[in-house]
Amino acid sequence: MKTVSAKSGDFKQDWFLVDARERILGRLASEVASILRGKNKPIFTPHVDTGDFVVIVNAEKIRLTGKKLKDKKYYSYTGYPGGIKEITAEKLLEKKPEELVIRAVRGMLPKNRLGRKMIKKLKVYTGPEHPHNAQNPKPLNL
Repeated sequence: MKTVSAKSGDFKQDWFLVDARERILGRLASEVASILRGKNKPIFTPHVDTGDFVVIVNAEKIRLTGKKLKDKKYYSYTGYPGGIKEITAEKLLEKKPEELVIRAVRGMLPKNRLGRKMIKKLKVYTGPEHPHNAQNPKPLNL
């Protein structure tokens, strides 16, 4: 039996549409990260980007369990002394709900140039509308 290794032209990348309404953030992020990596395909190869494109709509209606809205903090550092900034998940959900979803998914992808390539295939939108109708994304029921 031969082991088959995927090459960049051997497979087709599909588009999927995920509705984030009333979904728990971490559970949604782990399944989306798995699709972005291509782990749902039989041709999955760890060092090749075999994943699909994912469009997430209704990001403002996502849920966090427990007291995470008030307790979970996200940090960013400007590089200057005293330049660390923090924001709670509640404020981030009000200001930029798509950023909350992107950060959750990014944390579940590889931390290398392949992971940076995979995160570009994730499209997140606040409301129910998205500009990717031409790609005919298949609705994905997670």
